Amino acid sequence: MKVFVKRAPYLLFLLIMPVLGGLYQLLNERSHKAVDFISPLDQAIPFVAVFIIPYILWYAYIFCYLVYFCFKDPKVYLKTLSLIVVGELICFAIYFFFQTTVPRPAVNDDGFMSMLVQWIYANDEPYNCFPSIHVLTTFAIMLASLHIKNKHIVNNLLIHIGGSLIIISTLFVKQHVVFDMIGSMFLVAFLYGFTFELLSLRVPNKSESVYVKNK
Repeated sequence: MKVFVKRAPYLLFLLIMPVLGGLYQLLNERSHKAVDFISPLDQAIPFVAVFIIPYILWYAYIFCYLVYFCFKDPKVYLKTLSLIVVGELICFAIYFFFQTTVPRPAVNDDGFMSMLVQWIYANDEPYNCFPSIHVLTTFAIMLASLHIKNKHIVNNLLIHIGGSLIIISTLFVKQHVVFDMIGSMFLVAFLYGFTFELLSLRVPNKSESVYVKNK
């Protein structure tokens, strides 16, 4: 309980996420002579409506694992959140100066999965594509999880299998193209080196508290 009370205030840093979401929406409303990076590989990838499920679960995936990181290791949590914030701000700068788009297929089916796709299409304009925020944040969680010790094997599988499904879902529901995915992963890999190798954070933990008390 003491650990919970000590680490819970760190969750307040998550309030930055709605702010980032608001900036995304502002940029998503301007086409700004958008271009597309669609390739023959993208044209060969079929539209598969069922992948809208992992695409939508991204919202819960990011939030739940940031909370999980907070209570497992606040230092990893803060570094992951820093990576995501800086990464998204870089993406926003790219969206402002170099807007891209993805051609969407016509979805006329009345099935439940198709209705979810139509809902996403209606609430997210086909802009802000390169780099992909979905891929950037998911890949950041996957890399950061490598620093969390003593994870249950089921949890470890959920992080990486779930994350992989989210990443490829962006291609199968035609929200992004391969170039968007690759660009995001390169950006995360670059920022990962700074945040996890160079950024030093001082976060008191239980063992340090005991040491200070005994001293």
